[in-house]
Amino acid sequence: MRMQKRVFVIHGWESHPKDGWFPWLKKELVAAGFKVFVPQLPKPDEPKIKNWVPKLNRVVGKPDAETYFVGHSLGCQTIVRYLEALPEGVMVGGAVFVGGFFKRLTGLEGDEEKNIAYEWLKTPIDLKKAKTHLKKSVAIFSDDDPFVPLDNEEDFKNILGSKIVIEHGKKHFAGYTGTIELPATLQALHSIAKYRRVQSN
Repeated sequence: MRMQKRVFVIHGWESHPKDGWFPWLKKELVAAGFKVFVPQLPKPDEPKIKNWVPKLNRVVGKPDAETYFVGHSLGCQTIVRYLEALPEGVMVGGAVFVGGFFKRLTGLEGDEEKNIAYEWLKTPIDLKKAKTHLKKSVAIFSDDDPFVPLDNEEDFKNILGSKIVIEHGKKHFAGYTGTIELPATLQALHSIAKYRRVQSN
């Protein structure tokens, strides 16, 4: 009997499960037959690797080839750091990264924001190891993102092997700038799930 596909939608810095396009995506995915989880990560105003990655690990439980992820902003790093730490041989179905970054951020204000970002940008992460646990991925960027320059796409494309999608005028894909639906995420996830069915036949 085929297992139901699970999707974990991981929010970013200063965000929460009801923010922006997350409720819309959950509704669409549930209607398509996915089992969807949108966990609240600890202290979103003060995101720390030591808090966020273990929380994701607890929420997911036992990952498998029917496990998928959608991350926004810092949620993308959280997913990749989670993947990096998985045991050898464990493979998840795929991931969709929205406004993710490893290289650099711009537009940060004040020492507190810069200190938070510094931890995530400077703590080593083995992207090649994470890739060994990731069957397929799509990375979505906006051409006018005030925080995530487009050169961040290089690590996703060249190391994680992500398909790159550039959206126009979506800024940082945030609810406060009006992004309450994001069809590109739904299309990307369906393409990954379909890819798995095709490959397994």
